Amino acid sequence: MGVAIELVDLALQPNNPDYKILVADRDGSLVGYVCYGPTPMTEGTYDLYWIASDPTVRGQGIGASLISGMEADLRRIQARIIRVETSATEAYGPTRGFYASMKYTEEARIRDFYKVGDDLIILTKRV
Repeated sequence: MGVAIELVDLALQPNNPDYKILVADRDGSLVGYVCYGPTPMTEGTYDLYWIASDPTVRGQGIGASLISGMEADLRRIQARIIRVETSATEAYGPTRGFYASMKYTEEARIRDFYKVGDDLIILTKRV
């Protein structure tokens, strides 16, 4: 959670070129956000660093709206690829299902990356 807060803090700094943030609000309350930015040393590749939504609104399209907004922004600036890293553990199954529903596909897997039995999955989508 500390990493997520750190990215949000950086994204909110004036003239920050490395991180962008989109937020979702419902009735004046923050219900979700997505943080993304250019992948260093690439042309047109962007990382989706973090997406989160309030558990009380999960399944109501908040995450999909945030991803769609991010993708629209990246198409506008002529990005080519969006990259996401996630875990292969069962706990991240719903997360992987969400990305699959948004048309992100597995590009690579590094076995035992996080720890033995916990692979790193890299998902991508061309925009």
